[in-house]
Amino acid sequence: MAYKTFAAIYVGSSEIALKVYQISSKKNFKQIDYISKIIELGKDTYSKGYLTTESIKQVCEILNGFKKKLKEYQITEYRAYATSAVREAENSEIVLDAIKRTTNIEVSVLSNSEQRYINFKGMVARYENFHQVVSKNTAFIDVGAGSVQVSLFDKNNMVVTENMHIGAVRVRDYVSIMGNKSGRLDKVISDYVENDIVTFRNIYLNDKEIKNIVAVGEVANAVKKIVPELNIDDKIKREQFDAIYNRIVSMPPQELSERYGIPYERATLMLPNIIIYQSFLNNCKAEEIYVPKVDFCDGILASYMDEGSRTVFEHNFEDDIIASAQAISKKYKSNRNHIEKTAEYALKIFDAVKKTYGLGKKERLQLHIASLLHECGNYISMQNGAVNSAYIVENTEIIGLSHKERMEVANIIKYNVLYLPSKEKISAELDGCDYMTIAKLTSILRLANILDKSHTQKIEDVSITIKDEQLIISAKTYEDISLEAGLFEARADFFEKVYGIRPVLRLRRGV
Repeated sequence: MAYKTFAAIYVGSSEIALKVYQISSKKNFKQIDYISKIIELGKDTYSKGYLTTESIKQVCEILNGFKKKLKEYQITEYRAYATSAVREAENSEIVLDAIKRTTNIEVSVLSNSEQRYINFKGMVARYENFHQVVSKNTAFIDVGAGSVQVSLFDKNNMVVTENMHIGAVRVRDYVSIMGNKSGRLDKVISDYVENDIVTFRNIYLNDKEIKNIVAVGEVANAVKKIVPELNIDDKIKREQFDAIYNRIVSMPPQELSERYGIPYERATLMLPNIIIYQSFLNNCKAEEIYVPKVDFCDGILASYMDEGSRTVFEHNFEDDIIASAQAISKKYKSNRNHIEKTAEYALKIFDAVKKTYGLGKKERLQLHIASLLHECGNYISMQNGAVNSAYIVENTEIIGLSHKERMEVANIIKYNVLYLPSKEKISAELDGCDYMTIAKLTSILRLANILDKSHTQKIEDVSITIKDEQLIISAKTYEDISLEAGLFEARADFFEKVYGIRPVLRLRRGV
């Protein structure tokens, strides 16, 4: 049987890991090698703000060791990702340059939303019971070194995702001095994390009952090693959790490390991890925690296999991104009928022009999100609504989107209403965003938005064709759409400048 070998490399905040996989078909793969090195990069970043020269050298030494494995397995395809310890370091570019020069390994830095999305993909791909678990109200809790990402699922759909800066390394290092002075470190940590978790509960849960918690992160599976006599597989019941909690609280990290074979650096993170989980259990009223045997490297593999449809997952990941955008829209009281109709029109226009004008799946997703969020700023103030909407998008993580992609969505929304200056005039504020992506998608959103300017969905059906250098928009309606038709020409001017074809609105009267 033909197969290919793939490597996933993870440069995390408390470990650097390599997994080698053998992929034999679109759905069949197996792990054939694994190496993990504990190194607390997060300790540097979260306390000093940068990675030290010594830490950079250690990273390069570890990756050079991994490089030998790549040669051993004759691996030509790999993905290497760094997360918050490198992302938040002020010298991140220096770190990446040193890695490239020293190891010739290309490491990409993930935004927080990309990181959590990859973790989520790994869960879907490697955890057989995933859909059964999230069929009930479920909190997906990803405890990292620097932050905690909480995603809520309702009937298999992601409805909320939020990031909190109470990661295990950050919490441990911030409160250890106070804990030493006050005597009970567990109480100090509990007080430290409780406020953020209670705030999350008050904003997002209301009277919603969370049935399950799924725990993810570098330390999650190590928790199951405590109290081995419980023989825990992938589910921890409440009484089992209490036994684990009491043992972790009662033992110093050195003893946890020696007794249960956990690396010391990881043992120092057990207390903040278990307290974070306990707080969520208490505030969600869930009775058990699922801890699947899935790690970030598994997520990298799943993400790789999802690229270019290398595999077919039962779960539609794009639906989760759209659901996340819809949840943001709902939070800011957007007119649901209007934004959904705008999205429908925008995607039809996009599909008509995408092949000729070099637009792909990523741009279609960005346009869909921009359509759903273009009015959320009215919640702040109806004056400068587009600017307010862009501000909300800039400052709200959307799972699955990189920082650059999210900033492009913000600009698409902003210039949906405002005049779009030349690239030279706004190059500084674009901050690496692709100007033409913004221009192309903005021109589509402007047309789609104006087709429902009255916000009353007067147009029942739209069909789009390109003929004789015209984008012909055929709209069926039973009503007077003088407002929409009157404003259409001004929006058509900008579209023509961008695409070189003239939009023409043709009405089909219903009978």
